[in-house]
Amino acid sequence: MTDTATGAPPAAHHSALSPTDEIARWLELFDAALTRGDVQATTQLFTTDCHWRDLIGFTWNLKTVEGRDGVQDLLAATLATTQPANWRTEGEASRANGVTEGWFTFETAVARGRGYARLRDGLCWTLLTTLYELKGFEEKKGRDRIKGAEHGVQQGRKNWTERRQQEEAELGISVQPYVLVIGGGQGGIGLGARLKRLGVPALIIDKLPRPGDQWRSRYKSLCLHDPVWYDHMPYLPFPDDWPVFCPKDKIGDWLEMYTKVMELNYWASTECIKAKYDEAAKEWEVHVMRDGQSLVLRPKQVVFALGMSGVANVPQIEGAETFKGVQHHSSKHPGGDAYKGKKAIVLGANNSAHDICADLWENGADVTMLQRSSTHIVRSDSLMELALGGLYSEQALEKGITTDMADLIFASVPFRIMHTFHIPVYEEIQKRDADLYERLRKAGFMLDFGDDGSGLFMKYLRRGSGYYIDVGACDLVANGDVKLKSGVDIARITENSVILSDGTELEADLIVYATGYGSMNGWVERLVSPEMAAKVGKCWGLGSDTTKDPGPWEGELRNMWKPTQQEALWFHGGNLHQSRHYSRYLALQLKARMEGLDTPVYGLQEVHHIA
Repeated sequence: MTDTATGAPPAAHHSALSPTDEIARWLELFDAALTRGDVQATTQLFTTDCHWRDLIGFTWNLKTVEGRDGVQDLLAATLATTQPANWRTEGEASRANGVTEGWFTFETAVARGRGYARLRDGLCWTLLTTLYELKGFEEKKGRDRIKGAEHGVQQGRKNWTERRQQEEAELGISVQPYVLVIGGGQGGIGLGARLKRLGVPALIIDKLPRPGDQWRSRYKSLCLHDPVWYDHMPYLPFPDDWPVFCPKDKIGDWLEMYTKVMELNYWASTECIKAKYDEAAKEWEVHVMRDGQSLVLRPKQVVFALGMSGVANVPQIEGAETFKGVQHHSSKHPGGDAYKGKKAIVLGANNSAHDICADLWENGADVTMLQRSSTHIVRSDSLMELALGGLYSEQALEKGITTDMADLIFASVPFRIMHTFHIPVYEEIQKRDADLYERLRKAGFMLDFGDDGSGLFMKYLRRGSGYYIDVGACDLVANGDVKLKSGVDIARITENSVILSDGTELEADLIVYATGYGSMNGWVERLVSPEMAAKVGKCWGLGSDTTKDPGPWEGELRNMWKPTQQEALWFHGGNLHQSRHYSRYLALQLKARMEGLDTPVYGLQEVHHIA
């Protein structure tokens, strides 16, 4: 007996199947309906509250559709060109709390893909589809790796060093790159490695003297707040004795080594001065200054890889120009060595603010933190054990969850319902660390766990700010070692002090503005034009209609790793985990365009916010 609407066994019969067989049965029905081109029958294989997240497999976009109407619209627009086939289970599926979930592989007309499905009562609740390689343009790895040595004899032969030197001398000078990556931090470097493996001529530029200087130039106590298992670069993971929280200079050295070993074309001491897109020629004109020499590059594609943030937010405060001490943004803070016995004011209460307060206190400064609005605090140990440990930890590796698998499982949770997965985790964290939170509240610190109690990662996705992963500075605040003034801002600045919005005056030798950054399209405004910045709109945020993430709902991070309203303009960034994972899809999109593959974009993001 079958369900006449879907061809599937009745719900009661699904529990009789093993989890793997249930996934296989659903894929069989899905494959058959897609092959027939029967969009209606395919749609009926999903629950009414379903979510399908596609990472370039069907849409050549990063796109999530919701409900059966969303599935139907996606399929009606993409099925004929995608030509999906060969849906097969991969590994063993599992079942818990009425949800069966498991891996699968599939193919399209031009690519091979992998995905993850969650079923309820035999119907698909969440579906993730991703591409991992293009047919005919596979990475030369494993059995297909290049030989390196050229056996035999050949007059005028060039060895590896000579060929590499020739490539470095020509690219950007006599040979134009297909892709120009503006920004040579971990994001740009990781994307460069993906493009190199795909045979895409790419040039990375950065204004600092060496790869990794983005980290070396920060205050000396800076370490990664995310654990090592979460932070690997593409292809080349950290050694298994790498510290859990890597110091900044060690990361800098790793990035410099990675750039060399992965044979990336990287121009250091090179700053983008201005750029414009030639609509007729379908190429960019990018003016750069390299070691004092002015050059013009003409790539077909430009990627802004300048982190997840834009230009530093430096508040304009009355009297700032009269201040006789030192004032700078947190991104320019060199460390607290010079401030022993000095009075320091740190405006802000998120990650950088806490780190800098701790750095200044360790160096003997008299430090006051100014907290303007509430901050989410989560202890690093609790975050690792309760939020990340299931996917990114030694325990996860011992269970066979590789970094790639963890990335895909993480990506398989649609943003619309992700907060429901996180709320119970942060409820447990609040119980576990109740003593810390109580001590902070008694000190006057304003705490929150997000608008809906979903904690750190949802705050990060929605607004990219408003949190601190505690690696020790919270104790300084709770104990009063770092003084705290909460619910205030700086109203004006005098020669030797700051006047707060409540009328309090504080003496100051140093003011640090830990006030965050603007949207990444601020770089487009600065380097291209305000018109193009407005055309592509704001980067980051989901449209959740929570604090600092205005609606409408968009379903994916705005403008990140996907086509924008400006042809041939892309944004790449995020934390190390996101840069690693999503660089795959960005690189494949760029490779497909270089090779002239048809890449019709479904659901191109509309612009609702320009900054």
